[in-house]
Amino acid sequence: MNSQQPNRGVVYQGTGKVSVESIAFPELALGKRRCDHGVILKVLTTNICGSDQHMVRGRTTAPQGLVLGHEITGEIIECGRDVEFLSVGDVVSVPFNIACGRCRNCKEGLTGICLNVNPARPGAAYGYVDMGGWVGGQAEYVMVPYADFNLLKFPDADQAMEKIRDLTLLSDIFPTGFHGCATAGVGPGSTVYIAGAGPVGLAAAASAQLLGAACVIVGDMIPERLDQARSFGCETLDLREDGELSERIEEILGEPEVDAFVDCVGFEARCHGCNHHQEQPAVVLNSAMQLTRAGGRIGIPGLYVTEDPGAQEDAAKLGSLSMRFGLGWAKSHAFFTGQCPVMKYHRQLMQAILFDKIQIAKAVNVQMISLDQAPEGYADFDGGAAKKFVIDPHGAVAA
Repeated sequence: MNSQQPNRGVVYQGTGKVSVESIAFPELALGKRRCDHGVILKVLTTNICGSDQHMVRGRTTAPQGLVLGHEITGEIIECGRDVEFLSVGDVVSVPFNIACGRCRNCKEGLTGICLNVNPARPGAAYGYVDMGGWVGGQAEYVMVPYADFNLLKFPDADQAMEKIRDLTLLSDIFPTGFHGCATAGVGPGSTVYIAGAGPVGLAAAASAQLLGAACVIVGDMIPERLDQARSFGCETLDLREDGELSERIEEILGEPEVDAFVDCVGFEARCHGCNHHQEQPAVVLNSAMQLTRAGGRIGIPGLYVTEDPGAQEDAAKLGSLSMRFGLGWAKSHAFFTGQCPVMKYHRQLMQAILFDKIQIAKAVNVQMISLDQAPEGYADFDGGAAKKFVIDPHGAVAA
């Protein structure tokens, strides 16, 4: 492959700014060492994630010049010598977790905390701060290492393109939302509260329905997002309104608690009611302990960081939050945190899409945009748009 080929990507330029720039064409290399277990992809779709917004808002230590993007679906255009089970022309989903497949954690299925792909800490991702320095996939082309282990090949490329709006969500938000519900113990007949109606929250709500929940309640402060949740059968709470959440849940369920709680907000949470403009990073976690029944489980796919330079409180700048943990202990809650191990779920969720058991793109309101429209997509997403922006770098997806 000619390394002089053109390539463009979405680049973080400092707080509040991204731009589409020429970037290096990917090579099958890890530093100075050839990466024979990797592949180069022509990116078919790549999504804007809420986690990307944390960086763009200046709420992390992301360096200027970082190529963004960890939600990638693509076509293989070059394979390394050691790739055995994939071929040029295969259409594949890329888990946002980069995993070696060889370490203790990978062998236990904990691919979100692989021990070999990030010298700074367990776990790595494409185009994300403190996650190993891997080049992001909001680009025309990208390199994926450990390809045989990481990639999910779609069984039929033509069928994949027909359902690409749904399948593109397998790289992150659909498994992440599902993981939040699965770890929270959602099952047939469950009552569930989903905190946040962004794309992951909406994916979690749709996942709860797929898992058989009897009632799914979604809380948010943006009317358009609440409308989107109601569009596929969820109950909703407008968190700008005053009133105890337990009382408002009781109006829906007849009791003030739920069986399962899923935090899809994370550390940029804000107060409820008349103080809803005020940031309070632990408010969702404290609400989870209040609203989950004794013995219930709390899934926390929402992002919490070790460093938040934009936090209002000094403790929060170091990731220290004011939690009422004694309440959770007294109620024997189980808490499940960390990145979703995408490979634990993505094949099953692919099957659910291919056999029309779920319309996940409709649930999260996928909107296709071009690579050049990415900065506008970031701005609209940050403004609370009830959409999941999916970038189509090569115009491969039919309008």
